[in-house]
Amino acid sequence: MANDEDAPRAALREVRIDKRQVRVLAHPLRMRLVGALRVKGPATATTLAELLGTNTGATSYHLRQLAEVGLVVEDHDRGSGRQRWWRAAHDVTNWEPSDFDDDPDARAAIEWIQGDQVRLLVETAERWFATQHEWSPAWRDGFGMGDIFMTIPPDRLEELKAEVWQVLERYHREVEPAATDPEARPVQVFLAAYPLREGLQ
Repeated sequence: MANDEDAPRAALREVRIDKRQVRVLAHPLRMRLVGALRVKGPATATTLAELLGTNTGATSYHLRQLAEVGLVVEDHDRGSGRQRWWRAAHDVTNWEPSDFDDDPDARAAIEWIQGDQVRLLVETAERWFATQHEWSPAWRDGFGMGDIFMTIPPDRLEELKAEVWQVLERYHREVEPAATDPEARPVQVFLAAYPLREGLQ
């Protein structure tokens, strides 16, 4: 599968999803297709089906659904004959939960997507716990989670999230070290902020 990760990165391509896009995206396979194209780079429906353990017919159908709302696009530079290549239209999907307050269907869709993100975090953490003994001490110290408690108004919390996100984007834009550093590995970083549970406030 082709991968464009070796070149210096430009600014992240972001999309603030609208109501139509969020309804289409709220599907297990479609979420995985967009994620795979963002991580692995352009691919065919056949390659994606093999990667995700599904069939080419289902993959092709859901890619077309995503393309209809502009979340994936055909990569005409790579296509040849009947073989169609696809790529993610964006690097990052953005939204605010309140964007969908006036549309119950879109609100339900975004709530499903948020729940899927939590499921992914749990699966990622459990996979790490099960295999961390296979990693070097440097990686075992580097991976993991932490938290901090604070009392903060919502506008300051938005500022905090934006500032942390800028740091993540800066690291993302830097040249991939894989060509020169044999220790480099793909890493997924989650950013989350939630209210402290009652009784601890």
